[in-house]
Amino acid sequence: MFGSIFGKKKDTFASPFTGKLCAITETPDEAFAEKMNGDGFMVQPADGDVFAPADSTVNFVFETKHAMGLNAKDGKEYMLHIGIDTVNLKGNGFTVFVEDGQEVKKGDKLMTFDTAYVKANAPSDVCLCVFTDLPEGKEVVLLKAGNVKALEDAVEIK
Repeated sequence: MFGSIFGKKKDTFASPFTGKLCAITETPDEAFAEKMNGDGFMVQPADGDVFAPADSTVNFVFETKHAMGLNAKDGKEYMLHIGIDTVNLKGNGFTVFVEDGQEVKKGDKLMTFDTAYVKANAPSDVCLCVFTDLPEGKEVVLLKAGNVKALEDAVEIK
């Protein structure tokens, strides 16, 4: 309510995943946990559906289908990454519905993954949303602890 009075709207971002929302520092992978690829958030997935969290352009889909990079219409660059060391699955267990250069709307299904297969064949099935180009001094702050539904606002960029 005060945001509109002072002309400053919260910079929020929705979750592409349904599950338990966690800080990126809790990721069971040192590179992500230490924000080497950028700040963001992690979700322990309840299902294998991945949705566009914002109107975006798909910059690239990894050949191994476990990750993709996107650019939101507001300029944020972000990467969606499914699981830890899932590049080693060589695309098995993943179905991608988008391609490089494609425009997507918030809520479009980007991919699905077989949660049982990923859990059985990778160290972890955690899903990550990493902002790869946040301006200096900006950080990602969880809006709440616990469960989040896909497309629900999950974080604020402060």
